[in-house]
Amino acid sequence: MNKLIVSLSPHAHGNDSVERNMYGVLIALMPALLVSFYYFGIGSAIVCLSSVVFCVFLEWAINKYVLKNPRNTVLDGSAMLTGLLLGMNLPSNLPVWIVFIGALFAIGVAKMSFGGLGNNIFNPALVGRCALLVAFPAQMTTWPVPGKWTNYMDAETGATPLALMKQAIKTGDASVLDKMPDAFSLLLGEHSFAGGAGTIGEICGLALIVGFVYLLYRRIITWHIPVSIIGTVFFVSAIMHVVSPAYADPFAVILSGGLMLGAIFMATDYVTSPMTHKGQLIYGVSIGLLTIIIRNWGAYPEGMSFAILIMNAFTPLINNYIKPKRFGEEVKK
Repeated sequence: MNKLIVSLSPHAHGNDSVERNMYGVLIALMPALLVSFYYFGIGSAIVCLSSVVFCVFLEWAINKYVLKNPRNTVLDGSAMLTGLLLGMNLPSNLPVWIVFIGALFAIGVAKMSFGGLGNNIFNPALVGRCALLVAFPAQMTTWPVPGKWTNYMDAETGATPLALMKQAIKTGDASVLDKMPDAFSLLLGEHSFAGGAGTIGEICGLALIVGFVYLLYRRIITWHIPVSIIGTVFFVSAIMHVVSPAYADPFAVILSGGLMLGAIFMATDYVTSPMTHKGQLIYGVSIGLLTIIIRNWGAYPEGMSFAILIMNAFTPLINNYIKPKRFGEEVKK
């Protein structure tokens, strides 16, 4: 007679793991990274590689010598992902010593000081970027023109599409927007030859969309946060464009700056985003609205990073009030 032995739960295991998800996101970033190498040349490679090396080294050193953690976490992929995302949120001509300071803020302040992966309140890569933006505003807002460089520290710079949008809003002169490339050029990254293209990772919308499709296919993320952010920005921008031609058309708005990079790869961070789908929709819509407000009326042309960090702070509150129905719970009449 065969006995049925029932062990303690859980009874079934999925294929998910920290390593699988982290390396999956790294793979999804490859199309955008390769396009950035094509447009920015050696500068993009130096900034991204140095950022990854610094982040991995700092996590290893803090684990070993500060936290005395016997299990070092450098191989789970999270430090590499933080480093790559930080690098892709920086200009391609940024000095390496400034990249190191950004990595120190990302790993040392935003991640390890809270206890490491799973405990951080804010997205580490965005904390590093915003810290550099406040500390080194001139270097962080000097945008190389892709394809027009001799070495990564000596590049021709120019105004980004977001800067042109900001100028049009301030002056009320819609003709400023005529200097911008069309939406199709923004999608492919061809706007790079008309002016500065912004950070390394935001150069090509199509490459980011390819990464998004891969993440959905692998079920590493769901559609709720990216679609709610992009949809909100598109809808509000369309209304504003109808009200005044000084506001850019919605396609240009969503394809300019770090909106798509942030919506797909930064706002979807497991640790700092809400757990439920309803909560994720609220989170995404809020990020979209904050991005529009900061872009149009804030001090900086870009508002995506600040919007995500602000909503990171509200994630515990969203999780507290937006909860899934417990299995077997009786519905109150």
